[in-house]
Amino acid sequence: MKKIIPILIFLSVSSFAFANMSDSDKSRAWECSGIYMANYFLPSGESFEYSMKEKSMASVKVMKSYALEVGISEKEWDEGVNKAVDKYFGSKYDKSKTEKCHSFIEKSIPNGVERVKKVIQTLY
Repeated sequence: MKKIIPILIFLSVSSFAFANMSDSDKSRAWECSGIYMANYFLPSGESFEYSMKEKSMASVKVMKSYALEVGISEKEWDEGVNKAVDKYFGSKYDKSKTEKCHSFIEKSIPNGVERVKKVIQTLY
């Protein structure tokens, strides 16, 4: 019994430290995923640079990867992303929202910029 209690305490503390994506950050990441997916599937007639589409898709992949790393279940993550995609799909390119999402990744995900660049290199 004396050995079980410290193990349980350790596991409890570890799980709190591991799940370091707050609900606010999760919501913001989902919103950004929706915005990025809308960027990737812009309706015809929208002006954009191809590199923006690549960065958008890579950013979605990095956010999901990070969410899974910090203990968010894939099912929960995908449900949140699907809601955000439904909200933003078919919308016009919004440079301001997209730039805010880039900043969010830079501040919220360790080595976020480098991770996005690495994924961009593997897209094609």
